[in-house]
Amino acid sequence: MSIRDEFNVHVLNDGGIEKAKAIAEVYSRALDDLERLCGAEGREMAVARTKLQESAFFAKRAMAVRPENQR
Repeated sequence: MSIRDEFNVHVLNDGGIEKAKAIAEVYSRALDDLERLCGAEGREMAVARTKLQESAFFAKRAMAVRPENQR
């Protein structure tokens, strides 16, 4: 059975790894800023945090599927 590209693992090259780290840093700074402005507690902040985590996942995936970022 072959694996569809949507479900395949994409092994990153050194440039891709650096981009993944940069994406994580952008999202980390954004969450830090939001927590300073809104507070870190509460249901709404939990939802905001979850949505940022979800968005970060898709941003990293968007970068990882590009051939120039793969081994």
